[in-house]
Amino acid sequence: MSSDLGTLRPAPAAAPLPLDVAAFPPGFAWGTATSAYQIEGAVAEDGRAPSIWDTFSHTPGAVDNDDHGDTACDHYHRWPEDLALMRELGANAYRMSIAWPRVVPGGDGPVNAAGLDFYDRLVDALLDAGITPNVTLYHWDLPQALQDRAEASRGGWTERATAEHFARYASVVSERLGDRVTRWATLNEPLCSAWIGHLEGRMAPGWTDLTAAVRASYHLLLGHGLAAAAVRAAVPGARIGLVTNHSTVRPASDRPEDVAAAVRADGHSNRWWLDPVYGRGFPADMRELYGVELPERAGDMELIATPLDWHGLNYYFPVTVADDPTGPVPHAREVHHPHLPHTGMDWPVDAAGLEALLMRLTEEYGARRLYVTENGSAFPDTVGPDGHVHDPDRARYLEQHIAACARALRKGAPLAGYYAWSLLDNFEWAYGYDKRFGLVHVDYATQQRTVKTSGRRYADIIRAHRTATG
Repeated sequence: MSSDLGTLRPAPAAAPLPLDVAAFPPGFAWGTATSAYQIEGAVAEDGRAPSIWDTFSHTPGAVDNDDHGDTACDHYHRWPEDLALMRELGANAYRMSIAWPRVVPGGDGPVNAAGLDFYDRLVDALLDAGITPNVTLYHWDLPQALQDRAEASRGGWTERATAEHFARYASVVSERLGDRVTRWATLNEPLCSAWIGHLEGRMAPGWTDLTAAVRASYHLLLGHGLAAAAVRAAVPGARIGLVTNHSTVRPASDRPEDVAAAVRADGHSNRWWLDPVYGRGFPADMRELYGVELPERAGDMELIATPLDWHGLNYYFPVTVADDPTGPVPHAREVHHPHLPHTGMDWPVDAAGLEALLMRLTEEYGARRLYVTENGSAFPDTVGPDGHVHDPDRARYLEQHIAACARALRKGAPLAGYYAWSLLDNFEWAYGYDKRFGLVHVDYATQQRTVKTSGRRYADIIRAHRTATG
């Protein structure tokens, strides 16, 4: 392991942004986040079966450079090293996901004891290190066996049965880990699973089918409600959350057509996922726009709107849109931000969007407790001649967005934690390994880890908060 954090020396002084650390309450969760398929590797070891991402990433041309997650960061074997990095950063929380095909390889049916044992050891080690695990049950790695099982439509999340299998899998995991894990997320970013995976075709399973996408969106949220009930039954006192990704949406001009496009884009990216979870039902304007009948049964909407103990917000960038009447739904074309800096993903940087979304969840939806469960930036990092990875742009991004969290706290947002995405450079889905989000650089050829300037800056911020709050 390459790390110079052992002495906790300050990050290089590049005029760090002053931060209102006193705005963060005592006990605030300072964490890092990862997901199973992006870091674990070991895709065919100890009883794990293929997921839809194994299949998709091995489809020629689906992923940049034809990369795949077969080895990724080899976290399955190197997790003690990665846990030591979390400790050196000063993190007191870790958002991780469980690989469904590692625990229940067939999606339903027999449980793989070796898979559960892996997560059991990891949870114990995290707690021994003073790091609270925040466990996400589904981060996109659906067992391929369920994708292949077509009953009423095309398999996978287009089927109601998948939501029911998900609840049973949630019971298995929570019954095993629930004596030590109390903070649970059902789903990560169902928008990506449904819209990008089933409508845009850029993520697994790689479809471009509006009807399938809408059905998948419905069953994902139904699965959330069923899994929340399953975890609560298995773990008295469990704190259940849902992690959704959102962007602020602005019209490209004050033309009525662009303003209407922004309303549609907000419905597609934000309201479709928030309104039903907060008891408002699926937005009528979007149901009309999609023109797809929802597979609704009596009692479903109550399940989807099961009360959340906390809500996880993933935020990366704002969106500006113009009307695009002949384009795909929501008939809104994204417009480049010429006056904002951009990350290596060509995403505009605007920390005010994070503040605005935290306040929207607080004031419009009445969220009881909030976490920023992902926030980060990709830049083309390299290890320098001095053996360090200097990433001032990511360090500044981190500072700006933590400052936005402080402003939201001052305004009354019930924010209880911030999880930087990501602990490690990793398999970045359809972008493969070229896009690096980590606070820690990974040399994929050697698996050498090197803490970046941004990682040291994050450690500085965490230490400053602990000093300020005693």
